[in-house]
Amino acid sequence: MSQVRVAPFAAEDWEAVAAIYAAGIATGHATFEQQPPDWGRFDATRLPDHRLAARDADGSLLGWAAVSPTSAREVYAGVVEHSVYVSPAAQGRGVGRTLLRALLDSTERAGIWTVQSGIFAENLASLRLHESVGFRVVGTRERVGLMAYGPLAGQWRDVVLVERRAG
Repeated sequence: MSQVRVAPFAAEDWEAVAAIYAAGIATGHATFEQQPPDWGRFDATRLPDHRLAARDADGSLLGWAAVSPTSAREVYAGVVEHSVYVSPAAQGRGVGRTLLRALLDSTERAGIWTVQSGIFAENLASLRLHESVGFRVVGTRERVGLMAYGPLAGQWRDVVLVERRAG
């Protein structure tokens, strides 16, 4: 784990970021999205100062994290929704925890006071990861979305809302 370094990522990294995103999507337990967006859409919807990549000693991308504003209203300027994805080959190595800690440091330095996310109820590994870095469960949104792809296509999914408040 000492060989993993976290730094911002940019458009040049999009192919590797999108591949990890697609691998997460393929599990059916990461998102309602059916495929990664193109770079233009991703770039337009994620805050540029909080896009992080974890890399191995050889520079290979192991995972990424990013945040999106939850609202355009000024009162919610300090509230973001985050995503964190880890390559299947790097799972179980602490990459997600390293990325989340770096993301939380980044958002806190920027004055963001709440980081939240929706996690499928079945994704116990993600729920445990978030709890380990200080997220709390706010509640479960039952049958909030209808899965449109994969082995769970046609099923309504519960989403657990988690949040972490800045210290």
